[in-house]
Parts: sequence; C-alpha cells; structure tokens
Amino acid sequence: MPAAPQDGGPGKAAAARAVAEAHRGQWAFVLAATVRVTRDLDLAEECVQDAYAKALVAWASGGIPARPGAWLTTTARNRAVDVIRRDAFFRTALPLLADDDGPVAGPADGADIPDERLRLIFTCCHPALAPQDRVALTLRLVCGLTTAETARAFLVGETAMAARITRAKKKITAARIPYRIPDSEDLPERVDAVLTVVDLLFTTGHVAPDGPELLRTDLIARATGLAAMLGDLLPGDAEVAGLRALILLTDARRPARLDAAGAPVLLADQDRSRWDRAAIAEGLVLVRRALRRRPPGPFALRAAVAAVHAEAPTWEETDWPEIVGLYDLLLRRRPTPVAALNRAVAVGFADGPEAGLAALDALAGDPRLAGYPYASVARAEFLHRLSRVPEAAAAYEQALRHTSNAVERSFLTARLADLPPPP
Repeated sequence: MPAAPQDGGPGKAAAARAVAEAHRGQWAFVLAATVRVTRDLDLAEECVQDAYAKALVAWASGGIPARPGAWLTTTARNRAVDVIRRDAFFRTALPLLADDDGPVAGPADGADIPDERLRLIFTCCHPALAPQDRVALTLRLVCGLTTAETARAFLVGETAMAARITRAKKKITAARIPYRIPDSEDLPERVDAVLTVVDLLFTTGHVAPDGPELLRTDLIARATGLAAMLGDLLPGDAEVAGLRALILLTDARRPARLDAAGAPVLLADQDRSRWDRAAIAEGLVLVRRALRRRPPGPFALRAAVAAVHAEAPTWEETDWPEIVGLYDLLLRRRPTPVAALNRAVAVGFADGPEAGLAALDALAGDPRLAGYPYASVARAEFLHRLSRVPEAAAAYEQALRHTSNAVERSFLTARLADLPPPP
C-alpha cells in the first residue's frame, strides 16, 4: 500500500526524498528495463527522466508506492511504448541497438530482472569503446549522473563531456554492439573490461589526479556501489569478489590517510586503530573467496596484497616478502609497469633500500613510467634513506614536475624541504 499522502510542503518534501533515494538505488534497473523496450539509449533516458519527474508530482499527492522501482519502471516503459507507437513510421529508418536475446518484453510487471542491469553495464563497458568513454558512459547511464556531474568527475567542461557521451552512444549504435549478456566463452574477457572501468573509477577517487582535494569521495562511493552491484549480479565470479575486496581493504584506510591539517599521512605513519575494521573483515572474507580460483586472477592478487597490509598490526610487522611474492604472481598473470614498480618498492622494504633502487633501475628504461610521479617518489624515498641527499632532492623535483594534485604537491614540497643539508 502507498504511504499516506501529506498535505502541502511536507508531502512534496517526502516525495522528493523518496525520488532521490529511488534515483540512487533504482536508476540502473529502471533505465536497463526501459532500453529493452526502446533499443535506443537516448529515448530510454528521456522516458526514465520523465518517469522520475512524474513521480515527484504523483507521489506527493497519492503517496509513495510500496515498490518505487517497479512504479518507475512501469511508468518509463509505458511512456516508451507510447512514443514508439506514435513515432513508429519515423523510427523505422533509424538504427537501433542490436538485441540478440529474442523479442522485446512488454511493460514491466514489477518483477526483478537483475540481468537487465548486466546488459546495460556490459554495453557501457564494451571493449569497442575507448577506456575513458566507457567510464563516462557508465557514470552517465549506470550511475545516473547528469552530464554536468560526469564532467565534474573528470574535471572537464560540460560541452566536452556531452560530446564524449554522444560519441560513445553513436559508436554503440554504429558498431551494432549487442545489448545482451556475453556468451559464456566471451564472459571472462568482458567481465574484466567491466571491472577495469570500476577499478579506474575507484583509483581516480582514491588519489585524484588533479584538483585541490586528495580524495574524491563521490567517485569512491560510485565505484563502491558499482562493485557491490556486480557482486549481487555475478555472485560466483572470483574476480568480482577480488575487486570488491580490493576496494574495501584499500578504502578502509581512508580515516587515517590525512592528518588534522589535511596533509597526507604515509602508510608507515598511519594510526591503524582508525582503519575501518568492519570493511577489513568483509574484505578479508572476499579475498579468501577470490583466491579459491586457480590460478587466482589479477584483482584477487591485488586484493591479497591489500590484505597483507590490513592484517599487519604495525608497519614494521608487514610481511614484505609475501607482498613481493604476490607481485611476482601478478606480473605473470598481468604484467603492467605499475605492478612492476610496486614490486620494486616492496623489494626495497623487504631487502633494503639498495635492493629497492636496483629494482627501480631495472625499470628505468620503460617509457610508460617516464612521467609517472610515484616512480620518482619511490626513488627519492630510497635515496633519502641512504643519505644520498642531492639525488633524493632531484628525484623529488622530478616528481613535482609530473604532479598536478595540489595536496600531493604540498606534501612533496614539504618532503623536499625536510631533506637534511648535503654532507
């Protein structure tokens, strides 16, 4: 039964809160179910936006329905059917999303069909799209952000983001990318593309590449929500569990990552009593589930590294040899320059700064790390520990040349200023 309507402002306020909550929790399902009717992303968006607008009025006067998502889905799909019937003649000449899964279903009856969201996610993260376009389209369609909000997430202009999203949608239609769940033989590769999008989203929030803030909590929240959604939709996938664990275990350190003045706190200096122990406990359960797959996948291995940090009572008790071994496995499964850099850093903590510098030197010829500031930061830290002050200063200055985040720049400037005078 609908909740009892309220008179005047309070009814509108309650409806607005309910619509906002439905937008956060139900947008992806409502849009995905509507796309199955329209086979047109733009038309589906228009119909869903119209349904949310109608909900503001209808729920204020008639009460909030017991199942807001079902109400919105039915309203959006009915609107879509009306538009399609009205414009049937004109739409016959337009290209539509390819749909290999049989006839289009009728208006929603309120039943949950989780696969509909999977169709939408796999379409937004299709390998035919450029990586940044996948992220933008996922934020716009799966998370329900406006174009302006999506633009702010990537610190670009709204016009540029609108063009990017339009380009991605046209690519989906022109390439006849099927609006369906991939076949079983293609599923692992396609799931990996989806997980990579969510991982990139989280990484961008964990350390913002630009701007005045070190963290982008909005992007962290979006990535966490998407990872949880994937966990619900693909509960048996080990790599989905690995990504969820990686996000939980990494973000669990957030309360201790900044000091009272907002400056970054190195992992070695963090107050581990402030870490989110509930998130760590959940992440450790997911790590164990992810590692049951043989051989373990890249996200499971990265989550295992995060688990070693999470389980260490102190920095000094961190099992660095185990971390080095995990990176060895990761580099065999998915060799990347960042994984190789992280392994070199772990070697430095396991075997001493000389060994760490040697491992970094072995990577010096990789052009992909030439402008990567954390490679220079790692070198500077090891050189500092060896009292090679002029070289450490040069490495910090190199890192500053490639760092755009204001908080990180302040931190590196302070580290440079704190170096002792050369002997």
